[in-house]
Amino acid sequence: MKPTVVVFDIGNVLLEWHPERFFDSVIGEERRKAMFAQVDLHGMNDRVDSGENFTETVYGTADAFPAWRDEIRMWHDRWIEMAAPVIPHSLRLMKALQSKGIPVFSLTNFGIQSYNLAAKHYPFLREFDRDFISGHLGIIKPDPAIYAALEDQSGIAPTDLIFADDRADNIAAAAARGWKTHLFTGPEGWGARLVSEGLLTTEEAA
Repeated sequence: MKPTVVVFDIGNVLLEWHPERFFDSVIGEERRKAMFAQVDLHGMNDRVDSGENFTETVYGTADAFPAWRDEIRMWHDRWIEMAAPVIPHSLRLMKALQSKGIPVFSLTNFGIQSYNLAAKHYPFLREFDRDFISGHLGIIKPDPAIYAALEDQSGIAPTDLIFADDRADNIAAAAARGWKTHLFTGPEGWGARLVSEGLLTTEEAA
């Protein structure tokens, strides 16, 4: 059965998200590795994605690790440089689906304030047919409750959804609920999957 709604993750599907790459470019790989070994920065980010205040969480973590205070604050102050660049082919796929009247939802681990910041730089983030943002829901992938929230709030049956995400654990959680899934490794493969599902033509997916 052909899906009726396409669900996109955002980080590393529509926007590149590589904090380590950013810090390597700013403070060097050796210092970055030392900082990440001492400070659970991804855990800090999970708290933001769960709905905690972006500024308070990052600055509070920076204050707790004074040796890395300035570097940790960059996670906030230069955050938009980490959430970059756009993946143009993925954005074309989103637009191609919508141009055919196929609803496109987001399902993303993203903070409330950081999403607002990103949307100022990337207006397409306001163009989904429905947004399911972890910060607002208070749940992060791969918690099954976030997938249930999308189903309940949209009224879409799991078998009518196809979901692309770059993380295998997030994909597995969706598949366990009966969603069609695609492990995103690049836009070409995602485009081919949308063609195989009968949602786009080869030309539309290019």
